[in-house]
Amino acid sequence: CAKLAGAPPPPKYAINRGILMEGVGCFLAGICGPGVGVTSYSENVGAISLTKVGSKAVIACSGIFMIVISVLGKVGVLFASLPEPIIGGMYIVMFGIIGAVGISNLQFVDLTSSRNIFIIGLSLYLGLAIPAWTADELNSEENSLETGNDEFDALVAVILSSGMIVGGSIACFLDNTLPGTDEERGIASYRLATKAVSNKPLQRKIYAEPLMEKLANRFPVLRRLPFVCHDAE
Repeated sequence: CAKLAGAPPPPKYAINRGILMEGVGCFLAGICGPGVGVTSYSENVGAISLTKVGSKAVIACSGIFMIVISVLGKVGVLFASLPEPIIGGMYIVMFGIIGAVGISNLQFVDLTSSRNIFIIGLSLYLGLAIPAWTADELNSEENSLETGNDEFDALVAVILSSGMIVGGSIACFLDNTLPGTDEERGIASYRLATKAVSNKPLQRKIYAEPLMEKLANRFPVLRRLPFVCHDAE
């Protein structure tokens, strides 16, 4: 998202804060009783790419707007009545951009390396093949995925039905187990690229949270927390 919005790479404390807030969101969702967790959607990557807007104020206004929609049923019906071709067209563009953004991250790795070609090819193929095989098994009379435990079967079905989980897990496992240099894996190139565009004052302006900064300035011990900027103003 930062790359698409033209912002510098997020520092560690900003990433930690994002993970923390997702956990808080899941905790609050469990208290409210919807029975499902909440997380950031990959569609947001496509939306930011199209609009070039990544402002926190816009995100906050969007959250308020969605709360209002959930309270006012008539407004929700208006959005639910959108024709399926329009929604399908939106998804085609957004998911296409998401896929392109994922592929663009390979610019840092050595694509002439047989190691990397093997990892990319195998993870892409199995990320497409295993979910298709899982769907066929779930719809067949002789389901080889059944173990007798309904909860475990549902968990396995969810994991194997997601190409993102399957492909990403295989790629992560192979990249961390097959020997390769930092240059080959793209780590050295990525570090140089992020160092070239890093700007600490700009990072603080974009990623520092005002309320946390005020509390940290008043109580410096809070800067030891992993989701608070460690450098005082």
